[in-house]
Amino acid sequence: MPSAISSAGAGRILVVRGGALGDFILTLPVLAALREGFPGNRIELLGYSQVTDLAVRSGMADAARSIEARPLAGFFARGGELDSNLSAYFAGFHLIISFLFDPDLIFRTNVGRISQAGFIQGPHRPDESLDRHAADQLLQPLQQLAVFDADSVPRIPRALGGSSARRWIAVHPGSGSERKNWPEARWAGLLSELSVDPELRFLLVGGEAEGDRLERLARAVPNGAGQILRSRPLAEVSDRLSTCRGFLGHDSGITHLAAALGLPGIILWGPSRLRVWHPRCARMEIIEAGERLEELSVATVARRVRERLPDWH
Repeated sequence: MPSAISSAGAGRILVVRGGALGDFILTLPVLAALREGFPGNRIELLGYSQVTDLAVRSGMADAARSIEARPLAGFFARGGELDSNLSAYFAGFHLIISFLFDPDLIFRTNVGRISQAGFIQGPHRPDESLDRHAADQLLQPLQQLAVFDADSVPRIPRALGGSSARRWIAVHPGSGSERKNWPEARWAGLLSELSVDPELRFLLVGGEAEGDRLERLARAVPNGAGQILRSRPLAEVSDRLSTCRGFLGHDSGITHLAAALGLPGIILWGPSRLRVWHPRCARMEIIEAGERLEELSVATVARRVRERLPDWH
C-alpha cells in the first residue's frame, strides 16, 4: 500500500476511467471499496463528465474533472509538454488508479514525471477469455491495497420518486450495436400488447444512437401512454428511472444503470458474453437468445413481463 494512504488518513485518491456508460457503471464497486476501505481520504475522478457527474452527485466521489480537457493531450504523448495546472493537479494526489488503455505506459510515465503518487494500473477492458465477471476483474487491482472480497455489485442510490396511479415501465430499445438489439417491429408489438393494461405507461429512453426509433415506438402505444426521454443528462435519466416500476432493455449502458439503481426488469440478451457482462442485479431476469435474438417472439417476452409485473414495485 502506498505509504501516504491509510484506512484512516486524509489523502487524495484519483480514479481515472474512460469508456462508455456501462464500463463506468461496472467500475462503481471500485469507488465503493475505496470509500469503505479508506474513510477520510478524498476520492476524485478523471473521466467523461456525463458519467463522473452522476458519481459525484450520488456521493461515490468527492469531485471530478473531464478527461476531454484539451490540456490533457500532452499526458498522452511520449515526452509530451505537460500543462502546469494539470501537473499540479496530478502532483496533489497520493494514489492514482488508472483504467485507461495505456499499453506503452505513456500516460503513467508522464504522470510519474511530475507526481510522487503511488500508481496502480487496472484493465481498460475486462479480458473475456478469463470468463470472470467484468466487475470482479476491475476490482482485482485493489488487492495491491490489501482490499479483498469487496462487494462487486454496482449500486447507485435511488432518488425518491412521487407516487402515481399508473405504473411506469422504462424501455431502452437500443444499445451500442444493432447485433444486440431486438428488432424494432418486435418492440412495437410488445408495447402494443402490454398497452392493453390501462394502468401501464412507458418511458422510452435513448439517445442519438436510437435515431427516430423512439418516436416510432411511441406511436405503437395508444392513448399517449408513451413518453420519450431522449439525450438527457445521466443524472436526470437516473432520477427518472428511479421512479419507474420496472425496466426492459438489451445489453447496454442504460441497462447497467437501471440494474445499479436496483430496478426489476427483463433483459433481452444477444451475442455478448453473459458471464462477463451481465448486470449484477438479482431483480433483473435475463432472456438469453444469443445470435438468434431476432427470433425471440413477442408472445414469449410479453408473457414473462406479465408474470413478473405483480412483483415489480
